[in-house]
Formats: sequence, C-alpha cells, structure tokens
Amino acid sequence: MPSVTLDAGDAAERAEMLTFIGEWLARDPRLKASLAAQIGHPAYGIQQLRDDLDRFIFLLGGSDGEPFLTSDHDERGERRPHDN
Repeated sequence: MPSVTLDAGDAAERAEMLTFIGEWLARDPRLKASLAAQIGHPAYGIQQLRDDLDRFIFLLGGSDGEPFLTSDHDERGERRPHDN
C-alpha cells in the first residue's frame, strides 16, 4: 500500500471535523433512523460509526486513544451510559 503523508495542520483539521461529526451523531436522535435507512442493516448503527470516527481521530493524532485503553465500551461496541 502506498504511504500517504498529511501536513500536521491538515491532519488536525480533519480530526476536528470528525470530532464535530461524532458529537453531532451523539446529539441528534433523528440520525439513527436516517443511518439505518441508508445502511439497510442493523449490524452497523450510530455507535459503530462513532467508534470508527474515534479510531480515525486517533490515527490522525486528534486524541490520545483513551477510549481504546479505558474499556469504556461494552461487548456490543456501545458506549457505557456515562458517555454522551
């Protein structure tokens, strides 16, 4: 696979954008039905999308990876109630 290099400022902007989208997904319950209609399968929902966004944010250097190290997810990949 070819390597890709991002300028640190560009990576930070992308991480901020993904963080914004993740927070929006967490706050607007109407998006759950919209995503379900788009995906067409219950195995991938808002929480799985937010988990993927968190991983991308981490890979871009926008977080310290704490969600992956603190076990704040249950067995189904859902965040525990203390998360927003």
